[in-house]
Amino acid sequence: MTSVIPTQEIAEIRGLSVRFATDAEPVDAIKGIDIQAHAGEVLAIVGESGSGKTVTANALLGLLPETATMSGAVIVRSRTGDETDVVHASPAKLQAMRGRDAAMVFQEPSTALNPVYTVGWQIAEGLRAHHHGGKLSKKEAKAKAVEILRKVGIPDPDHRVDDYPHQFSGGQKQRIVIAMALVLNAGLIIADEPTTALDVTVQAEILELLRACRDEFGATIVLITHNMGVVADLADRVVVMLRGDIVEQAPVRELFANPREAYTRELLAAVPHVGQGKSALASIPEPAEGTSSAAPAGSLIVARACDIGYPGRFGRGGVVAVKGVDFHVGPGEVVGLVGESGSGKTTIGRAVVGLTTVVGGSLTVLGQEMKGVKPRQLAPLRPEIGFVFQDPATSFNPLLSIAECIAEPLVVHGRASSVAAARARVDELLDAVRLPTNFGDRFPHELSGGQRQRASLARALALDPKLLIADEPTSALDVSVQAKVLELFVQLQAELGFASLFISHDLAVIDAVSDRIIVLQRGTIREQGTTAQVLNDPRDPYTKELLAALPVPDPVEQAERRALWQAVRRS
Repeated sequence: MTSVIPTQEIAEIRGLSVRFATDAEPVDAIKGIDIQAHAGEVLAIVGESGSGKTVTANALLGLLPETATMSGAVIVRSRTGDETDVVHASPAKLQAMRGRDAAMVFQEPSTALNPVYTVGWQIAEGLRAHHHGGKLSKKEAKAKAVEILRKVGIPDPDHRVDDYPHQFSGGQKQRIVIAMALVLNAGLIIADEPTTALDVTVQAEILELLRACRDEFGATIVLITHNMGVVADLADRVVVMLRGDIVEQAPVRELFANPREAYTRELLAAVPHVGQGKSALASIPEPAEGTSSAAPAGSLIVARACDIGYPGRFGRGGVVAVKGVDFHVGPGEVVGLVGESGSGKTTIGRAVVGLTTVVGGSLTVLGQEMKGVKPRQLAPLRPEIGFVFQDPATSFNPLLSIAECIAEPLVVHGRASSVAAARARVDELLDAVRLPTNFGDRFPHELSGGQRQRASLARALALDPKLLIADEPTSALDVSVQAKVLELFVQLQAELGFASLFISHDLAVIDAVSDRIIVLQRGTIREQGTTAQVLNDPRDPYTKELLAALPVPDPVEQAERRALWQAVRRS
């Protein structure tokens, strides 16, 4: 492959300002910033939602909407030294630059991939668009697609090149999107939150692949993220943004060791990591709790050799997703359920509220046996169980105000005759989750992600439930917002005394809230015990792999952990 120009910036932003026209006043999203991405480096741009980091990334490719007005200079250089001034380039010039000189790896690969075309066709599409000097044959395009799929680690690429996006896992889809970015040998790869929705082990694999993009393909990477652990693992240099401006920029080790600005220190302090939560409260790890241990009296959830599955359709056999699990959730206890996608975490949470079928063994929830349960038997349980969803934006009705959304369970269960009658209770709940009471008159889209998650927590607590199911409630939030939501959860749980099954793939988040931890893999329990025991003295190799894959916000320590993770994987 063509070598990278060693002495020149691959991307250069000078005095960039971006203003968006709105129905009200114009919004200044970027305010005269200067950034250089040097050849062969990973430049991380970090900040909270609304800081302008994604707008900056889109500006590099000229992907801003028509409502945006850009001023300043955005220069992208090819591997051969050709320049494109994105601000003033014609549409044809921009089209020629995209994919060939610079490519984007989007946050959500499911929306970046077209579901009606095979992945091989979509990879070859970029080759066809930029191919000059004769028509590229289907055979040649397919061979190049197979080659790049092999390089990004897709197993059996000769056959899988003809598969569709839905036939791949989330981590594999992200690899395919990276393959699309690499197939034309682009010198600049912009990765916008490429690991946000991924499990820690899959995230570690994608970070290894991005590192290979730099080291083996010679690409310069601009990494957009709010995860400071990812920054510590991958970045060479860091730019910190806040409200459209640059707060601080420095080499990664210098920034983490000696952050100059208060905002940078706040970002680093907000990152949860193992050893700062409940695992730090016990100095001596307790012995592992056996899966056959008796549940204490008054336990709200008791599972014994429980199988949970999905019925088959059109005469096909069903799928048993969770097999023979034994666990319990005691009164006033927070139990963390952790594992990768497909491990059965959400399936268990759905079974607890009667949304998934118990096909074997026993699952008792608040004294009700869930195997063979009828809908009318579940009705008395509904007010006793709250549910906090992963994405409150899709769980709220966009046509209802926040007050109407929170009041809905009160009205449905006869605790209030109308939304107006429930308003006093709604205001009380908003106050409890640290939201101003006038937010009740706003609609869901008018709240930030963290505010919506607080409102979702208020709705879940509206009926004073005995049990709360929290399904990945902080996975999509910025680190500072996540820290506030977790702190709020711990405070409310201590004040109200509800028990909780807290589902997450992030062991650092689990450490912050849980008294005990259950580790799941492929529908079976690999390990369970107190938070201190599981995190300080893990017994199962899979738990050790999860812990080793979790990035920490310290470049020096993270380099050691990366080596440990690679050793664990090889063993």
